[in-house]
Amino acid sequence: MKIRRSLVVAAGVAASMLALTACSGTSGSDAGGKVTLTVWTGFTGGDRPGYDTIVKDFNASHPDIHVNMVVQPWDTIAQKLPSAWLTGQGPDIATPSSDPNAVAQFVKTNSVLAITDTGSGDTKINTDQLAPGTVKEFTYDGKLYAVPANFATLSLYYNKKAFAAAGIANPPATVAELQDDAKKLTLNGGQTQYGISLADNQTIQMWPILQWLEGGDIVDAKGCSVLQTSAGQKSLSTWSDLVVQDKISPVGQTGAIADSLFAAGKAAMEINGPWAAPGYKAAGIDLGIAKVPVGVDGSSVTLGSTAPLAVSAKTKYPQQAQEFLAYWTSKTAQEKFSLQTGFPPLRTDLADDAKLKADPTVSIFTSQVPDSRLYLPHVTNATQVDANAYVPLIGQITRGTSVASATADAAKTIDNLTGCSK
Repeated sequence: MKIRRSLVVAAGVAASMLALTACSGTSGSDAGGKVTLTVWTGFTGGDRPGYDTIVKDFNASHPDIHVNMVVQPWDTIAQKLPSAWLTGQGPDIATPSSDPNAVAQFVKTNSVLAITDTGSGDTKINTDQLAPGTVKEFTYDGKLYAVPANFATLSLYYNKKAFAAAGIANPPATVAELQDDAKKLTLNGGQTQYGISLADNQTIQMWPILQWLEGGDIVDAKGCSVLQTSAGQKSLSTWSDLVVQDKISPVGQTGAIADSLFAAGKAAMEINGPWAAPGYKAAGIDLGIAKVPVGVDGSSVTLGSTAPLAVSAKTKYPQQAQEFLAYWTSKTAQEKFSLQTGFPPLRTDLADDAKLKADPTVSIFTSQVPDSRLYLPHVTNATQVDANAYVPLIGQITRGTSVASATADAAKTIDNLTGCSK
């Protein structure tokens, strides 16, 4: 999963954060016994202030522990963290990647601590209240190695002005309506306006949602490809035909380009996460946000995304580190984070929180948490499956390659990567 961020961090802030990384691997305690924990994260986007607030509030309420959070690009973390954790020079805690599957590699190298301080109460990590699928995603051989740093669902963004001009009164409620609206809202073959802005690379994936809505999927429970099945091919051909023949969306878009197209008013719809709302409002879009329409079977489904928050196996302060994770995932911290960022809380027991339900953005994204699915959860080599099979597949079929041919090739790549034996 690659969470896209449309906001750019100021150069001076980025430089100062990178400078800090040179000495950010240290932790310790002062003469009075106060423990200092270092945390690396890649949250450089518009949601960054929410994470800053969690750290600030934790430090204010825990006089014996001080957390120093260093924010840097995901690419920098990916380059530095593996060797830093192996040698014991890395941070006490980190979000290793925006991809939840990244935890598996750190488990293999014994670089992450098994989390044991779980249970109920404010000082424990309440695993039974965390968003669907996240605990399972971060559990290997019966041990938990990370908690969700966040949890977001994807919703349907739409331009109310464009809808009104096309005579469409309401956002689509079914996948059939979504497809019809996408065609109606595409003007002059996309030269004037596209019906929907779809990204297929360098982005959090939205094509799996389109497949799920049509009754298809990518892999089965064993990690074997189901792209080449009749359901898999139909789910892809329906949407690739809309792109190739009806020109409902440009092809080959990165997440950032897809966002820019919608922000410029040149696309009427986009499937995106809560981080995008502030930028679209600032761009002057007459913005509407609705649930992803129900699929062909009448059920609701959307993609859920998360990033792992893990503890170094070599930290000198495993108890204090887990205490910080307990606070990060607490009801108090998550309610405040959601109100500040627009993200749904990563706790299911905040679904009926009055303050969150009163927020129009948070309420939409939160309402879809029970129906959310993670992308390629616990699939062996999931990152490579995405990069080497799924992304190329979507790129091919949206440029006219037959779905039958493209899925046959993608299926072979997936099965080789996952070690599937049928």
